[in-house]
Parts: sequence; C-alpha cells; structure tokens
Amino acid sequence: MKKMVMVAIALAFVSGCATKQYPQAPAVTAEEASALDCKAITQEIAKTHSIQQEIENTGDFDGRTVLGVLGDFGIGNGMAKSEARKKVQARLNQLETLRTVKCQ
Repeated sequence: MKKMVMVAIALAFVSGCATKQYPQAPAVTAEEASALDCKAITQEIAKTHSIQQEIENTGDFDGRTVLGVLGDFGIGNGMAKSEARKKVQARLNQLETLRTVKCQ
C-alpha cells in the first residue's frame, strides 16, 4: 500500500511537469514595424512560418503527451498549443499587414 501511494505521488509530480513548452511568437512592436524593410518583413514571415511548424512538431505524440493525459487529461498541453497557435497567427497577420503597407 505504501508503495502505491509513493508511486501515485511520484506520478503526480512528473505529470505536473509534463506540459509541453511550445515556442512563442511575440507581437510586432511599433519599433520593429518602423525598422523593418521589405526584405526583413519577408524574412520575419519565413521565421514565423518556421515557428508554426515547430509548434505542430512539438504537438506530436510522445512521452510528455502520455504524462499530460495522466496528469490533467491533456488539457494543459491543449491549452498551451492553442495559445501558441493564436500568438503565431497574430504575428503572421501583423507582418502580412505590414508587408501590404510597406512593400507596394
């Protein structure tokens, strides 16, 4: 019985650390928007697409997915992925708007 309790406690500690760390894309700041030229905007868009791909790769099934499901039914990982996707999409939209304004 004592071993079962210790295993349950250890599993709780491990699953608490099981939330995946998704890359975060910051919003485009006013200083960044004024400093970027067309070439730099295109590079930033490419970097942002790379971040999107990294988010999808991080979301692939692995051991942390299993631990996350055991810890909180995967809700934490789902929320983290959703927030990362929202941030990267917002940055991409800002960069596309900036490209429309500056690169015509």
